[in-house]
Amino acid sequence: MVHFTAEEKAIITSLWAKVNVEETGGEALGRLLVVYPWTQRFFDNFGNLSSASAIMGNPKVKAHGKKVLSSLGEAVTHMDDLKDAFAHLSRLHCDELHVDPENFRVTPGKRAVIVLAHHFGREFTPQVQAAWKKLMSAVAIAMGHKYH
Repeated sequence: MVHFTAEEKAIITSLWAKVNVEETGGEALGRLLVVYPWTQRFFDNFGNLSSASAIMGNPKVKAHGKKVLSSLGEAVTHMDDLKDAFAHLSRLHCDELHVDPENFRVTPGKRAVIVLAHHFGREFTPQVQAAWKKLMSAVAIAMGHKYH
């Protein structure tokens, strides 16, 4: 289990309160699909993913990005018990969606941190980045928890 200090929790929750989940989520998922094109295979029912502009403008990408980032709100409010908070999503991605758990460690968290840094600029200090990277790593571990 990852331990978050009171300072890290404050940094994370303070920034999260300012996040536009719809905008940031769509951008983060869009970037994931553009930068890591092999991940598009999990979204074959999303329609046109033929180019970066098609992906970034795709309403299904935006909607699912919002859904994914909204679940990150669960991480923010359950930092002390991420494995339990993400157990249902871990089971879903393992048993039904068959997503390789390595994808959780390599891709979504990094895209989210990049997008947050872009949106918050100078406010996204190295200390803020470190706290968010720690959270993303902990979420990746929690998402992979139910894999056999």
